[in-house]
Amino acid sequence: MTAALKPLERRGLIYSSRSEEDKRARRLSLTAAGHELLNRAYPIWVATHREVDAAFAPERLDAMRSDLLRLASKAPETKKAKQTR
Repeated sequence: MTAALKPLERRGLIYSSRSEEDKRARRLSLTAAGHELLNRAYPIWVATHREVDAAFAPERLDAMRSDLLRLASKAPETKKAKQTR
């Protein structure tokens, strides 16, 4: 997870601080630049999902989502994250 977050932190999109409740944990927050980027990206994400949803029958969408979840569960990163919980 840290490797995925470092580029976001370097770009000034997030910041990380130690949790007051658990010193081992880190608390992540969006910066103003992170909020701005999210606000610009979200409408694009919504429009793209609408286009995909319109291109396929509902049962095909369900099957594709199921296939993607199954594929994601086989990814090494996902397995490692589940083992550390």
